Amino acid sequence: MVSINKSRGDRSLRSLVDPDNGLIARDTYVNEEIYHQELEQIFARAWLFVGHETQVPNPGDFINSRMGEEEVILVRDRKDSRLHVFLNSCRHKGMKVCRYDDGNTLVFTCPFHGWSYDTDGRLVGVPYYNDAYSKELDKSKWGLHEVAQIANYHGSIWATWDPKAPSFEDYVGSWAPSIQHCFQSTDGTDNGVELFSPVMKWRIPTNWKFPGFSFAGDAAHVAMTHRSVNAASIGPQGNREGGERFPMTAPFPSRVYSSADHELGHGGQNTIYEQTGNRPYRDTWYTVPGVDDYYRKTAEKKNKKYAGKHLPPGGHGGGHFCIFPNVILDHWRILLWHPHGVGSTESWRMFQVDMEAPKVVKDAQRRYVMRYCGPAGLTESDDMENWNYAFPASLGTMAQKLDYNFEMGLGHAHPDEEWPGVTLNYRISEEPARARFRRWLEFMEAGSWDEIYPVKKKKK
Repeated sequence: MVSINKSRGDRSLRSLVDPDNGLIARDTYVNEEIYHQELEQIFARAWLFVGHETQVPNPGDFINSRMGEEEVILVRDRKDSRLHVFLNSCRHKGMKVCRYDDGNTLVFTCPFHGWSYDTDGRLVGVPYYNDAYSKELDKSKWGLHEVAQIANYHGSIWATWDPKAPSFEDYVGSWAPSIQHCFQSTDGTDNGVELFSPVMKWRIPTNWKFPGFSFAGDAAHVAMTHRSVNAASIGPQGNREGGERFPMTAPFPSRVYSSADHELGHGGQNTIYEQTGNRPYRDTWYTVPGVDDYYRKTAEKKNKKYAGKHLPPGGHGGGHFCIFPNVILDHWRILLWHPHGVGSTESWRMFQVDMEAPKVVKDAQRRYVMRYCGPAGLTESDDMENWNYAFPASLGTMAQKLDYNFEMGLGHAHPDEEWPGVTLNYRISEEPARARFRRWLEFMEAGSWDEIYPVKKKKK
């Protein structure tokens, strides 16, 4: 068992993390040794969100993405259009073979010594191959390092470095329909969205778990943290009906909960719908002619698609949720918290929009997400202030002797037959965070996937 040597003596990880009682030692956020174990135990094994297929629509298209601290390249093969995810590191001396965020290429050429790789990862060019290597270098053994598994799930691209990891659908479990819903267009068409370009990227001086384990599960912060932004009326409806940062919605029979999968670690704030069909559309975009007309029509189409069926409990007004360990999904935004050091997090924001929407709709949606999210977004500026101060305030000798409190809603969770495998609690609770820490501990202690999956093995 891994132990951490701190001022309080050698302590096992299990002694630092107690989800059953809602107590988490601050060491888990500020300890350098624990952080490096996370990279190995979690990010080298879990399924991680990489991008979206519409970011690489053509043969030879690529984007630079991240898996943990490491850069990876998502590329569409120029010969057969297959998608690949490669480590962005030359097999010769480790230099990045791609230094651009996105583009189109025939080959990836290392700027250090000129080794070049095809879009399927094969090493195809080595300078001085005949003379310096005497034609003896086996190029078939020195291609780009590729992920062990890749999944295209309704347009969203996920990958894992671990060949023994379960399938992506097994990994996400009961959350699969909600993920599918987040990548549907507003008329209910599967794979119906594209992402705005470029991706928002910036770094914040905090541990990745501050945002990653509290976002989509910390509804209690809203009244205090976002008090000013709520008054600023940044939503598309302006200051109508008191102003809100979210678009207005029509009433619909439903129940809102904090939700958690304590076996798999996923969870957030989600809605369980008590009526079939789609929520009626409510006009919201009063200052931009044509936008409400578009969304009113797509809502009618979606209502027909879901006639006699319940909407999944996530996306399109149904809430947002974390897929363990570090991605938050909603139907209009994707929030990634990439570790970049024990006290540094690289935040990425991607935004979905209907692929078939007219320009006026896409422009209106883009302006809304820019004033809401990102380093200059009013709402996320509030959040960053909290996380950026909480990390250094947890570094001191006295501070590290104290636990974080995750007791909100403790002992009041319950199952619901409408959503098998998921634990529900009052909409303001820390149920999702406790589930993430329970899964975090399992990953950190397990020697391999065989110890933590399938779930039934733990129940014997």
